[in-house]
Amino acid sequence: MKIATTRRVLAAFAGLLALGANGVHAQSDFPNRPIELVVPFQPGGGTDALARSFADASRKHMPQSIVIVNKPGASGSIGWQDVAAAKPDGYRLAVITVELATLSHMGIGKISADDLQPIAQLNADPAAITVRADAPWNTIEDFLAAAKKDPAKLGMGNAGNGSIWHLAASALEDKAGVKFNHVPFQGAGPAVLALLGGHIDAVAVSPAEVTTYVQAGKLKTLAVMADQRVKGFEKVPTLKERKIDLSIGTWRGIAAPKNTPPETVAYLKKLALAASSEPAFRETLDKQNLGFVYADDVAFKQVIARDNAYFKSLIGKLGIKN
Repeated sequence: MKIATTRRVLAAFAGLLALGANGVHAQSDFPNRPIELVVPFQPGGGTDALARSFADASRKHMPQSIVIVNKPGASGSIGWQDVAAAKPDGYRLAVITVELATLSHMGIGKISADDLQPIAQLNADPAAITVRADAPWNTIEDFLAAAKKDPAKLGMGNAGNGSIWHLAASALEDKAGVKFNHVPFQGAGPAVLALLGGHIDAVAVSPAEVTTYVQAGKLKTLAVMADQRVKGFEKVPTLKERKIDLSIGTWRGIAAPKNTPPETVAYLKKLALAASSEPAFRETLDKQNLGFVYADDVAFKQVIARDNAYFKSLIGKLGIKN
């Protein structure tokens, strides 16, 4: 009887060892199928461009491909909630932007900065005020004077209520003592297209999202909300040069669902560093006027925590919570 019991215990122990070995083996096999990278905005904006370039650059460094999935809505929260609810196995990731640190304070969606596991920051860009090339304003002073003359008349496009571009324009209102008519879109790309079509008067998106049309002579950027002038927009002044003390913008990076296994996070960190070091990735960012900034998961968490506190204070001050 004792011998039989001992045998059963040994058999069970062997089974556990096998299960454990298989579990480790499964993790070491990652990835054994394509990885989905959710972009929570429409195609055509800077976030979408960065995601597609990252996916291309990653091909040299992993046995599987990264598939882009655009899932727009609610200023990014729909896409991020989808990833936050996904199985934490590394096969469904998200491109996160600074809105992850703003939406909960705006009362939009059910996503917060604590719901995802940062992998790496890949970018940082300032906001900028851009109008059509044939618009009557040639300086930021001209534009703000028009906004002051007719409060809430000028249509200012953004990437959705609570988006960084909405907050940038709202912060400019506060600093300059003007009022815009805020018009939300499902991403910066659609907002820029609306500007091109004459449906709105301006956008407060990043230089990256208008660079193609500025270079083509269809749009003109009046000012950037940065501490220094932006590469590719060297002739465009900063707001600080025009005596408006405002510097605000976005960042973009990669994140996984919370509780993703440490070994999977480690793999994705190495992949992010390798892909973002590819010359083709850097060249794409340069062509798009997307600023390259790299931070690993630890440093990225600090950036997110800093901005989470800043935007909580700013949104409270501006009184623009939904």
